[in-house]
Parts: sequence; C-alpha cells; structure tokens
Amino acid sequence: MLLCIILILASNILFAQVTTDIYGEVLDELGEPLIGASVFLEGTQLGAQTDFDGNYTISGVAPGSYNLIVTYLGYEPQTKYNIIVRSKGTPTYNFKLREAVQKLDEVVVSNANIITRPKETPLSTQTLTSVEIATYPGSNNDVVQVAQTLPGVSPSVGGFRNDLIIRGGAPNETVYYLDGMEIPNINHFSTQGSAGGPVGLINVSFIDNVTLSTSAFNARYDNPLSGVLQFQQRNGNARNFAGNFRVSASEAALTLEGPLFKKGAEESKTTFLASVRRSYLQFLFQAIGLPIKPDYWDYQYKINHQINDYNSLTVLGVGSIDDFSINPPEEFDPEQQAQIEQAPFILQRTNTMGVSWRNRFKNENGFMQTTLSNNTLNNDFTRYADPENERDVIFNNDARESETKLRYELTQLFEDWKLTSGFNVQHSDYTNATIDVRNNLNFDTAIDFMKYGLFANATTSFFDNKLDVSFGFRMDDDSYTENETLLSTFSPRFSASYEFAEDWRVNGSIGRYFKIPPYTILGFRDTENELINQNVDYTQSDHVVLGLQHYFSPSSTISLEGFYKRYEDYPVSIRDGVSLANKGGGFEVLGSEPIETVGKGRSYGAELQFQQKLSNNFYGIFSYTWFYSEFTGFDRNAYLPSVWDSRHLISFVGGYKLKHNWELSSRYRFAGRTPFVPTDLDATLANYPEVILDYARLGEEELAIFSQLDVRLDKKWNFKKFAFELFIEAQNILGQNTPSPTDFGLNRDEMGMVVQPQSLVAIEDDGGQIIPSIGIVIDF
Repeated sequence: MLLCIILILASNILFAQVTTDIYGEVLDELGEPLIGASVFLEGTQLGAQTDFDGNYTISGVAPGSYNLIVTYLGYEPQTKYNIIVRSKGTPTYNFKLREAVQKLDEVVVSNANIITRPKETPLSTQTLTSVEIATYPGSNNDVVQVAQTLPGVSPSVGGFRNDLIIRGGAPNETVYYLDGMEIPNINHFSTQGSAGGPVGLINVSFIDNVTLSTSAFNARYDNPLSGVLQFQQRNGNARNFAGNFRVSASEAALTLEGPLFKKGAEESKTTFLASVRRSYLQFLFQAIGLPIKPDYWDYQYKINHQINDYNSLTVLGVGSIDDFSINPPEEFDPEQQAQIEQAPFILQRTNTMGVSWRNRFKNENGFMQTTLSNNTLNNDFTRYADPENERDVIFNNDARESETKLRYELTQLFEDWKLTSGFNVQHSDYTNATIDVRNNLNFDTAIDFMKYGLFANATTSFFDNKLDVSFGFRMDDDSYTENETLLSTFSPRFSASYEFAEDWRVNGSIGRYFKIPPYTILGFRDTENELINQNVDYTQSDHVVLGLQHYFSPSSTISLEGFYKRYEDYPVSIRDGVSLANKGGGFEVLGSEPIETVGKGRSYGAELQFQQKLSNNFYGIFSYTWFYSEFTGFDRNAYLPSVWDSRHLISFVGGYKLKHNWELSSRYRFAGRTPFVPTDLDATLANYPEVILDYARLGEEELAIFSQLDVRLDKKWNFKKFAFELFIEAQNILGQNTPSPTDFGLNRDEMGMVVQPQSLVAIEDDGGQIIPSIGIVIDF
C-alpha cells in the first residue's frame, strides 16, 4: 500500500528541470587552502576553481551520480567516486591532497595514486564512501553489516549479528574510532567483553567514509589484534538548514544539520549535525507473533567550530538505549517456547562523547590534535528460570564500564619525512554485581585504574616515490595488571610498498600488537570474593603480510595478499579448557570467569580482491579468502580449529546505474563449513533453561555452508523543495537455509505441558525464507 501511494504521488507531481550546486574545499595534508585547484565532474563540461580560501562551487549540476576529480599543480590528483547529487541534501565534498614528490610542470591525471592506500598501511585496507554504504543490499544502512562484506571478514554464526570476524580472529579483536575518538560499543544489545550485536548504532547520514584495516595497523591505535574500523564523519551544512527522514523495515531516523551563529555570512564557522533513531521491530514482531521484543533508540551529534584559520574545535557524541525482553504468544509453539525460555533480558545504555581540538602550525610544518572523551556502558543482563513471569534469577550481570581518555597526536613534516608521535592516558572505572547460580557465584566488584601508552611513527619515500617506507612502535601499560611494563609491550611495526613496474606494486608489513583483557576478566571474583585474574598478560599478536597489487585503470585494481597471524598469551577458560577466541559471538557476557593467559593461536591464508570504482555505470568489489584459524587451550601444542574456521570466504557487492536515477545492486556472501561446539544434553537438561556447550567436542561437527544473495532496487526523484528515494530489497532470494547449531528445548505435548520424565528435543528451524523489505529516504 505504501509503495502504491508513493508511486501515485510521484506520477502526479509536475516535473521540472532541477539543477543544484556542488561545493566544498580543497586543502593540503596539513589543512592549508589550495588556491586555484581545478575541480570538475567527470564526463561533463562542469567544473570550477578554488578561491583564496580553498573553496569551490560548481553550479547548474543536474541530479545524478558522478565522479568528482580535483587536480592541482605539484600535487597528486584525487577522485571521489560515485558521488550522489540531489536537488536537496547533497553533502559538502572536501579534498585533502598529497604533495607530489617531484614538482610537475603540468597537471597530469595518471593511473597512479587514484585508488590509494595510506603509506603507513599500504595493504590490508579498504575504504568505502557513504554512498557505497547507503546502497548496500541487505545492510539496512547499517555500517557494520556493510563491513562484514569486505575481504577477509566472516559472517557471524547464524548470519544475523554484526560481529567483525577478521581473517580467523575473534569478534573482540577489532577496535573502533569515530573521528579519532575510540568507541568501545558500536552495536545495540552488544556482548559485554566482546564487540558484536545484531544492529549497528552509527547513522550512515553522518558518514563521509569508513576504512577497515585488517593488518598493518597504524601505531596511534591501541588494542587491535585483527582489525581497526575508522568512521570519518562529515561536518554539518555550513550554508543552509537541511535534513533527511529515513524509514525502513525496522526503524525510522531523523537527521538535521545546518549552520549556527551565521549572522548573514554566506557560510557559518559553526555547524551542527544531529540525529535520533527509533526501532519499531518490537511492534512488528508482536504483530506477526514472534516472542521477543528488541526495543532500541539511538542518538548522534557533531558540532564543529572553526576558531580561526589554524584552530578548530569539534564536539561529538553517540549513544543508545536498548531493552530486550519477551512477549509470550497466546498459542503454544515449540520453537517460540524454547526462544522464550532461553532468551536473556537485556537493559543496556551506552554513551560516548568527546571534544577534539585541532591546531595547525603557522609555520606550515605540521599540526596537533588533542581529544578528551568519555564512554560509558551500563549493562543489566539477566536470565530467569521462569522468564514469562521474570522470576527465579539463574544469572544476572549488572555492570558499568566507564573510560575517560586523553589522546594527543603530533604530526610534523620535514622535507620528505612525515613524523607522527603522541600518547594516550585513560582512567578506567568498572563495577559489577554478579549472580551465577550454576557456578555458585555471588559477588560485587569495583576496580579502577590508569592505562597509558605512547607511540611514534615515521614515513618517507625513496626513488622518485616508487618506494614508500613506514616504521614505528607503541608501548602500553596500566596500574592494575601485575605482569606488564612499557618495555614488555613494546610493539614495533614496519611496512613498505614498492612500484617495481608501471601500475604494479609489491607491498609488505610486519608488526606486533597487544590487547589488554576486557573488564569482565579483570574484575572477576571467585567464591571467596577474591580478584583472581589480576596476574593476566596482554594478548599478543604478530602479523606478517605480503601482497601484490595491479592497477588496470584509474578506477580498477586487483590485489593478492598472503597473511600469517600468531597469537600468544590468549585467555583460556579454566571452566571449559577452551580459548576465549571461541566465545563472544552470541548473547552472553564474555570473560566473567576464571582464566589463564596461556593460550596460543594462529591464522594464515591468502586473499584475492578485485575492486572497480564507478566507471561506465558499474561499481563492485569481489574477494576470495582462503584461511586456517586455530587456537589452543591449556595444551599449547594441541591446536584446534576455531569456531570461525570456515576455510573459504567469498563476497561480492556491486551495482549498476540505470537511466533516470534507477540503480540495481546485489550482494553475495559465502562461507565454507564451520566447526561448532555441540550442546551437552545431559548438563543442559540438568540446568535448563541454561544451555551448556560441550567444548571438549569442539571440531567434531561442522555447520553447513553459508550462502546468501541479496538484491536491491533504488529509485530517486528530485524536486525543488526535496529529494525522494525509494528502495526495495529482497534478502536471501535464493532461499538458502542459514546454518546454525541445533537448538534444544524441553519435550512438551500439544498443549505445551512438559512431558515427564523431562527430556530435550531438537527444535526445527524454519530457515531459508526470502525476506522482502522496503524503505524511503526524504532529503529536505
């Protein structure tokens, strides 16, 4: 009905030729305006030059999809691919150009340095624009779901969570940064001690680009073992008030932006960007009779103020309010009854806020950035023996994590050298009241401590920019754990990239990385109320990566990488005798148990990737990853396959731009057979509704392959006062069953009464369904 109304409305509106403006700024790496840079739309006669402040405006642009190119004498050209121009809601497109090693007598647009990677991370890195994220099929504008399609990233078990499982690593091995500010939690209903959850909370309307690094991590980042996901946000509109309203199958979101304190000027020095999003899954699930109620809100904001030509101040924040409970159906259904009995109750609040000051030096040889931030997680996680009446608690985790962080970073340029150094200081405050009936635990814990680190990195080029070299280190320590010092966590890293022939590069990196165990481990107390995990070690991971890259054109490239990751001092569960690398991918609390950091691990393989940026109306990414992922328990010589060891990963995402602002896109994901941990039926029956897994049998059984194809169709209409977008998508159009371990519930009769003596029966899964979806976006 909604689709019919929309199409009728569109067909009855009198169309007129609508044009609009594109504007932005062109700066060098330090933020100095570049005067007279040429900015033009590929395939058109439209373009402009930047003024004294580095600003440009291209007028009379018809709405559609374009590639936007900037060139400037003595600097490497740069292209923004697949920008979307709307009658309303077109964002500012800003550029930062890198100085060429040799001054050119004329501007040359060459194949080199069009699809680029940072010199510090010349491989294992992928960047996506906001347009590519917004049109990904099956992602519902969820940035983290989009990242799951990137090379080397495995789909979560069951396919419905946002866990980033990178090259065989565990979900808690990735760190997240928003405009340089660390964010521990980026998902609703996140797993405490890990990072994943079913729904991301970052609003795609804020995003300029997203970069995922799966190795060769920059020294400025602490705690990554498998990945760094960086969100770069845009600033609000400096000229006019604007916004958008988005409605999809599961949520509605409102985003507003504009200038503050403009006072008649063409552009304001202060801008804001703010949004609020509301889920209505709980109403949808109730209407169709599902027994769970996932209810969430989230909010996000950014205020940017340009103090003067050399100083800017940014205030930003993001948070969520989550409530996961049950809604018992009126009629008995075995699958729904098991879901009700085993579902946790989750009340979760997250908030991250910070202020960042950027100062560009007047001598034009560098800049510094100082960020002060705080992030807080409140997590009340409960399981009941009688969930329908919320009685008889069998497990409760009422925890609060709070971190206050100061980060300082200094970047200096000395001729052909770029030097980056800095430090971070963090105060951590963790409290937890735990009731664990099965393990006879009832404790309150409260710890607080300081964590600190420092880093330095140097980057340069040799042989007329054919050889890029980067090397650095970082060191971290804290005032709580007993075994570490700054020297014991010394983590050097080195990377190099060499252009041995035209359009051919060989890339390599080697590095050591450390991660402090999560607070759930650090603050755990035993039956004597003693802190027993204080002597843990930081987890260590050593990476070696070698890759070959070829550019077919300025917009297409292919690469082949081989990688090896080795883990030391991985936490191992004393209860289960298994590495915690095999946990953390479900609704649980990871690490609240006795552990020893004695485990080892290794992950190795090869990765092939082809990328085509928008050219001839087509864009896409294809990748194939072959890998092994293995971890040990207490026997450091006995490697077992991890629960992420699917061996084969295939992903493809692509789209084609049709005429009249139609676009067709698709996404395909494949993962091989994955080991899983079988259910211990006797222990589960004795402790039901708590499900007990038999980790001693890890690797004995495997799930079937995961294979899913999603398709999406977009159509955009542009009017003088607003722009309207309709998208229709179908997930799993091949009707493939999503592999997941067998669920068990109590054996009941047709009336729902438990059959005596009690026993467990397998619950049938009605998988393999095609999931249709529809959504609209209105920009004004």
